[in-house]
Amino acid sequence: MPAKTPTTSPAAAPEPPVPVPVPAPAEAVTPLVRGVAVLRQLTTAGGTSPLSALERSTGLARSTVDRVVGTLVRMGYVRMDGRDAILTPQVMELGNAYLAALRLPSLLDARADALADELDESVSLAVADRDGIRFIHQATRRRAMSLSFRIGDLLPAERTAPGPLFATEWTDADWTAWHTRRATAPENDVFPAVPPTPRPAPPEDFVRRTERAAADGWSLDDQLIEPGLVAVSVPVRHPDSGRIACVASVVSHTSRHTAADLRDTLLPRLRLAVTAMESDLRHAPPHRPGPPPAGLALWTGASKQELGREFIESLARGLTVLTAFGEGRTHLTLSEVAKATGLARATARRALITYEHLGLLTQSSDRAFTLTPQVLSLGFPPLSRTSLSALAMPHLSSLAARIQEPASLATLTDRPGEIQYTAHVAAHHVMSADIRVGTRVPAEGRAVGEVLLENRPHAVVDEEPEDGLRSIAVPVHDRAGRVIAALNTTAHAARRTTEECVRDILPELTTTASHIESDLHTTARFTHVPPS
Repeated sequence: MPAKTPTTSPAAAPEPPVPVPVPAPAEAVTPLVRGVAVLRQLTTAGGTSPLSALERSTGLARSTVDRVVGTLVRMGYVRMDGRDAILTPQVMELGNAYLAALRLPSLLDARADALADELDESVSLAVADRDGIRFIHQATRRRAMSLSFRIGDLLPAERTAPGPLFATEWTDADWTAWHTRRATAPENDVFPAVPPTPRPAPPEDFVRRTERAAADGWSLDDQLIEPGLVAVSVPVRHPDSGRIACVASVVSHTSRHTAADLRDTLLPRLRLAVTAMESDLRHAPPHRPGPPPAGLALWTGASKQELGREFIESLARGLTVLTAFGEGRTHLTLSEVAKATGLARATARRALITYEHLGLLTQSSDRAFTLTPQVLSLGFPPLSRTSLSALAMPHLSSLAARIQEPASLATLTDRPGEIQYTAHVAAHHVMSADIRVGTRVPAEGRAVGEVLLENRPHAVVDEEPEDGLRSIAVPVHDRAGRVIAALNTTAHAARRTTEECVRDILPELTTTASHIESDLHTTARFTHVPPS
């Protein structure tokens, strides 16, 4: 399908007017607007922020911030560490709803990963988000000079390789919005994922790159983000409409490839991969809707009864609306949203109106609603690079405090019969097991080793790792049910008998392992979670 070009020359667009904030509709849910603002600020802050900083950045009263954060804590989206609010992996269920509804990552990620392995370069998939691009998949290479971009990060279109390709389909209104943003934020300081631009290129430069992308069918980024970073991009088109579904990019460093080298040596292989991706889209099986979230409306009501005014029920109910979307639930009507969430139609309608105002969903001509890529701005990027050890640490700390014994996480290494401790929290005892993160030891004869090597549901080993110590371990499973880690504690034999370990410690270990698995399964749905 021919690329769409604007009906008037973008370079000749009139001086853009100063943007005027669009007031929220009368039916918008104010607590939901405030909750989204807090989640976005936490995301911008890297996932952690003092409450006082959230008060300043959102402009909300401190009492309001406290109530919003308290509600997010109750929902499991935030945890508190002193006066710091910290995003938890469970908040990724909001971004997961968008990615599942979009379906592109699950259909194309294997092709992107295989290309990254073939080329030994980073490969990304991105979608358009207004006048920017947002990543939906990253297959990165681990080396001294590697990418720091994360799934969900938003970049300005003019400083990327995918941007000109998406701009070939912009309307005149899109170009006007781009000019307006350029005029009001010339240094790109509204894009925290990229360094600012002290000397931005003139608008004509992006116009020319767009015209060339329309003619060539591919696009280059020659160190537009920062010195040394180069990329080549090719669009992946919808099989029915011919419009761009996403853009696949190969990203490298000038120490390995110049931009011209990417074009001459890697572009042909990228094009072959994109052809295979488009074939996958054409032959994709029909959507198979999974079960929508259940009992959320009842849960929010019970939480309100328990916590009183400190729990903002309208915020919690509003956020559940986003989770109504997902695999096979891409376009939902008001009635379908109300049915999926158990909310009253009026409540669901006000939440949808609020999200449309905030840019988190759009409504089509058939009155169906669709999530936009901006849903990924609600906590997804800072957590998309989370390791298993980082994910487990809050749970290990809680476990160690409850049982008054150290808690550790261990995984198998690439050497047969060897384990490595990847996370550890000490206990406050004069005598306590000294386990250091990174330590590699033989698996044989250790409780964690028996769990990892023999797939035992739990193991108790006496006199390990030395005389006088007693250890107990339970497995941690991934989304496919495979044992990928072992959670354990080690106590002095004088403090607990074997029977007491089984009776008192085992249930705590099992509960903690289930919490770690819950976070892992949410985090790993569309991201890779390394051991450490």
